[in-house]
Amino acid sequence: MDFAQIVNEYGFPIVMMVGLGYFIYFIWHFISEHIEPELEKMHFALIKVIDQTRMLDQDMIRLQQKVNVVLEYRERQKVIEDAAKKEKLESMTHELSSIQSSIGDKK
Repeated sequence: MDFAQIVNEYGFPIVMMVGLGYFIYFIWHFISEHIEPELEKMHFALIKVIDQTRMLDQDMIRLQQKVNVVLEYRERQKVIEDAAKKEKLESMTHELSSIQSSIGDKK
C-alpha cells in the first residue's frame, strides 16, 4: 500500500501514532540490546577500579606507618648515640682532669 492511501484510509494522526509507537519500540529495543549490557560492563569495571583504589589507599597508609616507625627508630638511635658520646666525653674529661691532678700532685 502507498503511504498516501494509508493516510487517506486511517487519517494522519493515527498513522503518525503508529509510527511514533514503532519509533519508541525501536529506541527501547536498542537501549535494552546494546546500551544496558555495556552499562553493566562499565558498572563492574567501576567497582573494580574503586576496589583497587581502596587497596592502594590501604597500602599507602601501611607504608606511611612503616616510614614513621623507621624515622622514630632513627631518632631514638640518634638520641642513644648522642647520650653515649656525651657519656664517653664526660668520662674522658674526668680521666683528663684526674691525670692533670695527678701530674700537679707530682710537681
